[in-house]
Amino acid sequence: MAANKTEQATLGGGCFWCVESAFLQVKGIESVKSGYTGGHTENPTYEQVCTGDTGHAEVAQLTYDPQQISYRQILEIFFTLHDPTQVNRQGNDVGTQYRTSIFYHDEAQKQEPRALLRN
Repeated sequence: MAANKTEQATLGGGCFWCVESAFLQVKGIESVKSGYTGGHTENPTYEQVCTGDTGHAEVAQLTYDPQQISYRQILEIFFTLHDPTQVNRQGNDVGTQYRTSIFYHDEAQKQEPRALLRN
């Protein structure tokens, strides 16, 4: 029996702990790793990211089984978890590191959010 092929999705929607916690409850999500990406500082610390000077966003990188959950379904959940209209914040968390962001891993992932938001 062949092993399932997994894929990754990297999403920033405010505090990464909140995104991580929610997606760990979803069938088809095999793991979630929180961290920082999108900036110019290599291997930043939490304290550095909090200054807003690194350019990084807090993100959760999901490893998922596309046979159980689609990337579109992941995005639909993502957009219910946070308010993407709050610029550089989510609730009481304020700063550029809390911006809404989608870091795509291939061309299909680049196009899917646009298609979803057009509907």
